[in-house]
Amino acid sequence: MKNDNNKKIASQNQLKYRLEGSTLYLYNSLNFAHSGDFVNDMLKRLKNYKSPELIINLAGLTEIDSAGVAAIFYLKRKISEKNIDVSITEASNRVSKKLELFGPDKATTSSKVKKAPFLESLAIRLQDFFTSYISEFILLSADVFYWTLHDLFNPRSRRKGEVLNQAVLIGVNATLIVVVMMFIIGLVIALQSSAQLRHFGANIFVVDLTVIAMMAQMGPLITAILVAGRSGSAIAAEIATMKVTAELDALKTMGLNPIRFAVIPKIYGCLSTMPFLTILANIAGIAGGMLAAYLFLDISPEVFINRMGHSIYSKDIMTGIVKSLVYGSIIVLTGSFFGLRVKEGAEGVGKSTTVAVVVAISLVIIADSIMGLIFYT
Repeated sequence: MKNDNNKKIASQNQLKYRLEGSTLYLYNSLNFAHSGDFVNDMLKRLKNYKSPELIINLAGLTEIDSAGVAAIFYLKRKISEKNIDVSITEASNRVSKKLELFGPDKATTSSKVKKAPFLESLAIRLQDFFTSYISEFILLSADVFYWTLHDLFNPRSRRKGEVLNQAVLIGVNATLIVVVMMFIIGLVIALQSSAQLRHFGANIFVVDLTVIAMMAQMGPLITAILVAGRSGSAIAAEIATMKVTAELDALKTMGLNPIRFAVIPKIYGCLSTMPFLTILANIAGIAGGMLAAYLFLDISPEVFINRMGHSIYSKDIMTGIVKSLVYGSIIVLTGSFFGLRVKEGAEGVGKSTTVAVVVAISLVIIADSIMGLIFYT
């Protein structure tokens, strides 16, 4: 007698279903034990389903659990992907409450958004670019500019020794790579020029070419690119790590301004070292050109140095210093901007660092073009 009752209960709990025309009828109980087999079987049956709609009738379904609800909505989504209209009907109150409780969020199951026209999509992207990047970058620049001037006349508000520390990290430690690279670049410029100047008997003009190129253009630009790749990435990674580890939030909790605490010392450190780095880069580049002129054009160092006096103008020196200050500001602002925008974890830190370096170098080149038009027109 007991075995008969158990068999009767098992029969009542056993899922039954049938497909008649465009209607799928479900009976008894759909639970974890039957969900997987039910979905796999129905996907095979409906593989070549041609009707434009499918109705899932739950009038005979007496019980359902979370796995059963997931199975129904999974089946509905898979069939809907074939452009078939799927609807669920005649569910009892008990089953309806389970469907509502365990079903996916309506926002995630809404129909696909119609793709916007090209011009509309372009306008949306441009608007997002200006609101998310340009305006925020301008606000950050204004904030940094204000606190830079404010703390310049209030030294007590600065962390003791932090400006010197940032000057060493950003500028002093980059001296070797800048000097070596600029020496090689000056050597190559003079070497490539000598092959052409020799044909016209204008060997002496390699001095003018090297000096003017280094002082007015190559020295500040290459220095900024090297610093952006070396120190700009470090700035972005440091601030992004502080953002991810909630250190910036901790500063706000303690009543400290994160911009003033983390960014302003870097601005001071970069601006105080970039002009000296640029001067060293100019000297190294000219030295490389002098070596090439001596080896390939038979121009002695004495002749080279004497000719330099006719090629160097105070305007070129001041232009290089102004450029170095502008480039230094761009590097720090760009690194800080993308460091503050990081949202993910360790992966986000890497992405923000990469983007910061690429954008900083791009902005440096754009700024160089603009200042070239301003200073030499």
